[in-house]
Amino acid sequence: MSVDELSRVFAALADPTRRDIVARLSVADATVNQLAEPYRMSLQAVYKHLRVLEEAGVVTRAPGPQPRPVHLEIGALDSMDEWIEQYRGQAEERYQRLDRVLADMNEEDTP
Repeated sequence: MSVDELSRVFAALADPTRRDIVARLSVADATVNQLAEPYRMSLQAVYKHLRVLEEAGVVTRAPGPQPRPVHLEIGALDSMDEWIEQYRGQAEERYQRLDRVLADMNEEDTP
């Protein structure tokens, strides 16, 4: 996944409504009407949220007549996870080195 694609995914998930939609789709596919039920917004607003998620590659809808189920694309989340894990691993290594240095310093201070 390119940096631009990753940026689109992170930007799409910056909105709490879109994160909630993704959370609900992680359980099961749903139609737009089903996704819209818990929100106090127009169906058109839900479609706008879905369009952002679709453009980022986070969700897809099969072509065809309504109602079409919305499907979560795990690949976009996997790419985010890989990116996060890369930096998490680097940070953990840095903290482990610091822990070793502090432990060595503590041993030197102990008579």
